[in-house]
Amino acid sequence: MNITAVLIDDERKALAILKNKIEQEYPQIEIIGTSQSPKEGLELIQNLKPQLVFLDVAMPEMSGFDLLEKVGNPDFEVIFVTAFDEYAIEAIRYCAIGYLVKPVDTEDFVDAVNKAIQNIDEKTAFLKNKLLIENLGIPTNQKKRIAISSADGLEFVKIKDIIYCQGVKGYTKVNLVNKKAILSTQSIGHFNKILENQDFYMVHKSYVININHLEKYLNEGVAVLTENIEVPVSRTRKSDFLDTLKTRLG
Repeated sequence: MNITAVLIDDERKALAILKNKIEQEYPQIEIIGTSQSPKEGLELIQNLKPQLVFLDVAMPEMSGFDLLEKVGNPDFEVIFVTAFDEYAIEAIRYCAIGYLVKPVDTEDFVDAVNKAIQNIDEKTAFLKNKLLIENLGIPTNQKKRIAISSADGLEFVKIKDIIYCQGVKGYTKVNLVNKKAILSTQSIGHFNKILENQDFYMVHKSYVININHLEKYLNEGVAVLTENIEVPVSRTRKSDFLDTLKTRLG
């Protein structure tokens, strides 16, 4: 399957590196446009309608996020390229969108492009891009939504509705309010990574809890959550967990 791509980055060298990696690793990807100007890049996307866009986050005049928001129908797969920016990476991860950190590592590049090619077939780009735009306009992280990969596709849930995540044989059971649960194909480590800065804490190798749903802590090492759910706290994490509670809850 041939795939059309547009590359947008204000740095000439970064564009050249991306172009070279694509030509070396993916002959099936046809580069139909490149630009160092975000305004010109926006026109390329609107006129050429690529299936895949490599998009720098930090650019003059217009960020990659701003550019995406200006696209009327962002139904293409995106791979963001950024110098390390925790805020940008966090926002991108929430939406299950690909990203690369400069300088671009070849192994990471191949992994991101392979996932993008797979995602093009699944036709979920529009929903993920819209979710990113929505989240960027929400100042409170707990009110934002994340994309959860399941066997059926993607489900989008509010972070505040997640009570806890439980690792189950390489999968993760995401437990929500009202006794709803989603079995995700992603690992518990994935959820810990994207949620650990948003009032979530990994109390056990198999459990990540939302501190905002914590009702009480029992001395025997049990966290009691909303709906009277009991989750074990490992002995090795108990002290740090209690210190975290003091810091976050005052």
